Order: sequence, then structure tokens, then C-alpha cells
Amino acid sequence: MSTALRAGLIGLGSMGRHHARVLAGLDGVELAAVVDPMGDTNGWAQGATVLDTVEELIARGVDYAVVACPTALHEEVGLQLAEAGVSALIEKPLADTVEGARRLVEAFESRDLVAGVGHIERCNPALLSLRSRLENGELGDVYQVVTRRQGPFPHRIADVGVVKDLATHDIDLTGWVTGQEYASIAAHTVSKSGRPHEDMVSAVGQLADGTMVNHLVNWLSPLKERFTSVTGDRGCFIADTLTGDLTFHSNASVATEWEALRAFRGVSEGDMIRYAIPKREPLLVEHELFRDAVRGETSDICTLRQGLRTVEVAASLLESADSGRTVIFKTGEHARHGG
Repeated sequence: MSTALRAGLIGLGSMGRHHARVLAGLDGVELAAVVDPMGDTNGWAQGATVLDTVEELIARGVDYAVVACPTALHEEVGLQLAEAGVSALIEKPLADTVEGARRLVEAFESRDLVAGVGHIERCNPALLSLRSRLENGELGDVYQVVTRRQGPFPHRIADVGVVKDLATHDIDLTGWVTGQEYASIAAHTVSKSGRPHEDMVSAVGQLADGTMVNHLVNWLSPLKERFTSVTGDRGCFIADTLTGDLTFHSNASVATEWEALRAFRGVSEGDMIRYAIPKREPLLVEHELFRDAVRGETSDICTLRQGLRTVEVAASLLESADSGRTVIFKTGEHARHGG
């Protein structure tokens, strides 16, 4: 076995503590040090040295760093790491502005550094299985992707609204499971909790191949829900990413004798299958993939360029909600407004 990679962690908040736990036990990796100016008041650093600044971490020499500080600091911290030649796994969203995300892409790509975004739903067992089944053509033509991500307000979030914090999950996973980019998006938002940012969004869009997309995301529901459905020619997959369960509702092929239905060329209810799939912790899977990428092995991580695309779509949701118009995307850049 080769020498362990030295990893640093920046931020010991609600996500940082989980990164620390996983890094401390990750095969082939040593948690070298943690940066948090607030110190380790909760004992989450797993015994690692806690530093005040990113400069101190860089001076200690690390192979890569995990950036889990507030979104507004991602650009500044990421650029520091890139300039020092340190690879980085940056929590989602990549940055709080499109321009900042672009600067991060340029900084890491120009230095040929391994860098990724922590879009953890890509490592959810239900969505991994769903993506594989879509790639194998099990659904036939895909018609629609619907996501619902709702629950109570998380007090850990102060610097962004529900679009950048939560909807970015759904934007990324939709493109990832279907292999398609967004062609258009339109959205409405509301702010009901007295905070400066939006706390509910409803969006409708279309992917490049014509697939319809609907996203409902909020911090205003006492019900916690993480729902993704993909409907197509042969039926409907439903993924519950809270439990990691995937079910398939098939489009029945049984002929009907009922005259009123015989003329309807639609679908009918068929069998339901619930798949038994291994349920490994998504954060551990994410770290294993990034570790392998840093080692130079083939690894399916979320690239910064893919993370930039998600930030662009999220910004367009807010733009659409503000203008009341549909935003149209063309060849990777969003173009003129639709009606």
C-alpha cells in the first residue's frame, strides 16, 4: 500500500463534523489538520490539530483539502488552495455566484489539479441504482423527472436561500441521472419566514432531450421529504433518498375489455417492484471516490465544471422568479429570456 494521503478539512460545522468523522476512518488517508477559527468546541475534530487559518494548513503540507465552510467563503478558500497547488473537494454549491464558480473552475483546471464538488446525492444508493437502470434503458424513453425536497428550516443556514442550499441537490441529480443538460427553467419563489432569502421555490423546466422537469423545494414544511420520480415509456421509478429505497411501478401490458378505456392510448397500472440494494453511507462513498481521483485512478466525481453548471441553473431559477420569465439555455451558457 502506498503512503497515506494527507487530507485537510476547512470548517467544523454541521457538515464539517461529518467530513471529519469519515476522513478520520478513511483507508489510505490521514486527517492531517482541521481549520476553524472558532476552534473545536464540540470535539468534532477527531483528535486532529485545529488551526486558525487556511495558510497554516497549506504550510503543513496536505495532498488535498475538503472545503466545508459557509458557501460565501468557498471562492476565497478554494482560490487559496488552488494557488498553493492543493487539490480540493468543495461542498455544494460550488460558490454563491456564477462568476465565483467560474473563477474556481479556471483556477483548478489551469493548474491541472483534481477538484470536485460534494453533490452527495450522486452517492445515494437509490439514485446510483436509478441512474444505472436508466443507462441500461429499463425505462425506455424518459418523459418526466419530478423532485420534492421539503422540510423544516435548518438553523445552520444563514448565508443563502433554499434555491442555493437545497435546490442545487435536485438540479445536479436530475442532470446526472438522465445524462442531460437543462434547456429551460421557470420558477416562482416566496419568503415566508422573515429571512432575507427565499424559503420556497416551485420550478418547471425542460432538458435538452425534451424531458419535462418539476422541482418543489421548501423550508416551510413539517414533513421531511426527499422524493425523486422518473416517468417513462415503461413505467415510473421512485427514489426516496432519505431511506435509500428505489421502487418501480411498471406500465401494465394487460389488455382491457372495458370499452371506455380501450380507446385511450395511455398507460395502466402494473406491478410494483421494490429493489434490494446495498446501502452504504453516501458521504463515505463520496470520500472514497475523491480519494481515488487524487490517487490518479479513474473515479466518477462531480467535477467543478458540472458544479458550475448547477450554480448557473440555480441562479437562473432566481432570475426567472424575479423577472417572471422563462430562462432559456443554449450550448452550456444561458441565453435570452423566453416569454
